Amino acid sequence: MGFTRRTALVALTALGIAGPALAGPQIDQPAPDFQATDASDRVRALADDRGRIVVLEWTSDACPYSHKHYDSGNMQRLQAKARRQGVVWFTVMTAPRTSAEYMTPPEVRAWKRKVGSHATAVLIDSDGRLARAYEAKTTPHMFVIDRDGRLVYMGGIDDRPFTDPKSLKGADNYVADALADLEAHRPIAHPVTRPYGCSVKYPPLS
Repeated sequence: MGFTRRTALVALTALGIAGPALAGPQIDQPAPDFQATDASDRVRALADDRGRIVVLEWTSDACPYSHKHYDSGNMQRLQAKARRQGVVWFTVMTAPRTSAEYMTPPEVRAWKRKVGSHATAVLIDSDGRLARAYEAKTTPHMFVIDRDGRLVYMGGIDDRPFTDPKSLKGADNYVADALADLEAHRPIAHPVTRPYGCSVKYPPLS
């Protein structure tokens, strides 16, 4: 079986390599500020949560990698634990309005109820500004911002780039690790890892 160009692109996409050029957000530097509207039509700004830890989680209901974490309850458990510790958790859905992945605010609210999400809010990034600011590549793609507004983690949710929920057993959850390190005032053990999942659907630049 030949290794075709299409096969290569699929493999790169699953590992989070395909997508925008690597350049933007930097570890231990101020996280890119943003204003984005959530599914309840409330404008959320990163600056409003200064003094609190913030997690950004890119997701897509059309992505089997996202489904692995939601169908198993893995993402919801992580969200709930983080929220109990005072973390602000923003789930982000990036997709142009013309995409089959785009969800309207009522659809997003219904999705949030259906999956039992514990996110603080779901941000609808239909113009792709938030995704471009963070160079989000995959669903999921995770970012952790400390109380001083510095980006301290970016990458995959864990070390198991597979769609099978059985792969979660024994996985090293990098987001949970980063949050634990912050609470313990330790350096982040793995500040940058490789994201994996489905490609974020970027709207065309106007």
